[in-house]
Amino acid sequence: MNTPGTPLGKCPICRRPVETDSKPFCSPRCAEIDLGRWFNGAYVVPTHEAPGTDGATDGVDPDDANG
Repeated sequence: MNTPGTPLGKCPICRRPVETDSKPFCSPRCAEIDLGRWFNGAYVVPTHEAPGTDGATDGVDPDDANG
């Protein structure tokens, strides 16, 4: 737990001190900037799939013995 006056770190967007109400950001504005970056594809989560594949099986059930 943080006590009053204890720094919470720095905002990952603008590097200003973090505000308790907007943690881990300094303000709702920086939180919205971060969310927008996720929506626009600026951030990605690495996977082991080849580019262009979505993991779909083209309607074929891999558990179906008749293929």
